[in-house]
Amino acid sequence: MSHPEYDFVAVGGGAAGFFGAIAFAEKAPGSRVCILEKTSTVLGKVKISGGGRCNVTHACFDAKRLTTHYPRGERNLIGPFHRFGAQDTVDWFQKRGVSLKTESDGRVFPVTDDSQTVIDCLMSATRELGIEVRYHSEVDRLCRSGERWLIDLKDGSTVSSRAVLIATGGTRNNAGVRLAGTLGHEIVPAAPSLFTFKIPDRRLEGLSGIAVEEAAVSIPGTKLRSDGPCLITHWGLSGPAILKLSARGARELADKDYQFEIVINWCGPMSGEKLDAILLEARESAPKRRVRNGLPGLTMPSRLWHRLAEDSGIPAELTWSNLTRDARQRLVAELTAGRFRVQGQSLNKDEFVTSGGVALKEIDFKTMQSRRTPGLYFAGEVIDIDGVTGGFNFQSAWTTGHIAGESAAAGG
Repeated sequence: MSHPEYDFVAVGGGAAGFFGAIAFAEKAPGSRVCILEKTSTVLGKVKISGGGRCNVTHACFDAKRLTTHYPRGERNLIGPFHRFGAQDTVDWFQKRGVSLKTESDGRVFPVTDDSQTVIDCLMSATRELGIEVRYHSEVDRLCRSGERWLIDLKDGSTVSSRAVLIATGGTRNNAGVRLAGTLGHEIVPAAPSLFTFKIPDRRLEGLSGIAVEEAAVSIPGTKLRSDGPCLITHWGLSGPAILKLSARGARELADKDYQFEIVINWCGPMSGEKLDAILLEARESAPKRRVRNGLPGLTMPSRLWHRLAEDSGIPAELTWSNLTRDARQRLVAELTAGRFRVQGQSLNKDEFVTSGGVALKEIDFKTMQSRRTPGLYFAGEVIDIDGVTGGFNFQSAWTTGHIAGESAAAGG
């Protein structure tokens, strides 16, 4: 029975799949290339990422430094980032008419602040290169037949290809992970990577939406610590400081069933000793000011300061001149070493990422080809690679997809 024959098939219509298909088609003009997407839409994660703006990459242009933002895959990505790094991503999109901008925190977005700009660019590239995008095409089975792959779809049809790229993303029950497993690859169990902390605590009640620009968060009994902006939510804490911490501790925190304690320094890099000295000075500089009304010169949201001072046992009418040593030390401890109990996690909707996937040792990172099965390639989050928030997960998708596509086109 005849079936469509391709030179390259990308399984998964996300960032890595598109980049792999485009790289192959550019490297091998005239080839037949196809993207198989199981749903009715492609590039869904690109569409919603960064609040609908698409955080394309991060302005970290040194390959070695870039890898430090990946809790899993750091060592393996050094070579790939030397070959196709953040600057290459910026150049790739700008060459195709997507103007980019770098924000103060290093995140790179299209100047339109619209993820559709990135989607339109990728879709335009597939049309120009003659890449076929097949929707509602979920892969059921992969098997080798001589020099080609037979790809059986859930609808009962079959296509064949010389090379196959699995780029199905990093969600649980991932079809790509299942396919890799049936072909003998070692699979690392999935666990959420970027998630927020559920913290039912009176100190945070009614403060949803308050952000602290520089906080430091750590988990006692571990080496896990992070810093950066921290956001109080209806259910607990979020923001870059929390998301980075969750990424670095993805598996360790899963083992704890998301029940653990955190310590927060709401004053960021300021030590307890330094803050104590500043509070002592307030007795002279603002003696009649009420403690709960805050401290001039200290940047902290007033409502949060008021709540933490109240929780420290500071009476409403107490002034700085009447603040006792014990009360001052309680306040310092609450501000720089507040302890909160985490009782669960909630996925960050814009940045849903999982750790786990095809084990790193199963892949040749010079080509992104399987070490077990010639002609089979992997890219993106289906691999046991994940980055912290800030454009890093897209960068690894662009990089691994590009290398996989070019390598497959070169026959290696």
